[in-house]
Amino acid sequence: MEWLTGPFEVTFVQRALWGGMLVSVICALAGTWVVLRGMAFLGDAMSHGLLPGVALAALLGGNLLVGALLSAVVMTAGVTVLGRTPRLSQDTGIGLLFVGMLSLGVIIVSRSQSFAVDLTGFLFGDVLAVREQDLVLLGVALLLALVVSVLGHRAFLALAFDPRKARTLGLRPRLAHAVLLGLLALAIVASFHIVGTLLVLGLLIAPPAAALPWARSVRGVMALAALLGITATFCGLLLSWHLSTAAGATVSALAVSLFFLSHLASGLRHHRRARLVGVHAAATD
Repeated sequence: MEWLTGPFEVTFVQRALWGGMLVSVICALAGTWVVLRGMAFLGDAMSHGLLPGVALAALLGGNLLVGALLSAVVMTAGVTVLGRTPRLSQDTGIGLLFVGMLSLGVIIVSRSQSFAVDLTGFLFGDVLAVREQDLVLLGVALLLALVVSVLGHRAFLALAFDPRKARTLGLRPRLAHAVLLGLLALAIVASFHIVGTLLVLGLLIAPPAAALPWARSVRGVMALAALLGITATFCGLLLSWHLSTAAGATVSALAVSLFFLSHLASGLRHHRRARLVGVHAAATD
């Protein structure tokens, strides 16, 4: 059992595990709505849109999370405003913001002759570098995400399945959409320094998508997605320790693998049920 427990006796791996677990729960809360509403492209755009704020904060010697948060606020406001433009599709607006913010970030980085911004860390993260203060921030982010999820659940649910009914019920769908964007931004900002912007979608989308065929309610999807994310985190850290691979990428790859395994198992279950129904129908004829 040493191969299973040995890596987690090391302090920085323990912090990585706790950080990954907290991120998994946060991403499950936000990612479930991303999957239900088909907002994967928006999540990708927002994760890459953090670059200008992160780059500027690094160059000025500021806090990277504050810089990421400011960029997330700009992206959220931009998506909300452009989404209300009748002659512009939402995808077009998101794409323009995506390219614009990413280009601005690269321009800021290129102005530094020393390239002080660690783009590799920004893109791929460093889960093994999680500090105690990071865990505290993640805990606060999780608490905030839980509050938003509980208070906004009814509005988010109506918005996901019937926006017109949400308006009829007086749930203010535009405000609910803006709050949901804020929840998504919170998940991305909290996660990017753990698994990086290129890999954050792995934990944001893969666990909820894997949970979808097996859960009977939105809350069930969230709970199962959190469990799958935590499983991917634990197994990913274990494999990366023994195989000497990048920890964040291994965690993200396992999360995506769980998605494919889940849908393969779901397809087999559906095929078996269809076959049993056919056999039963033939027997009754």
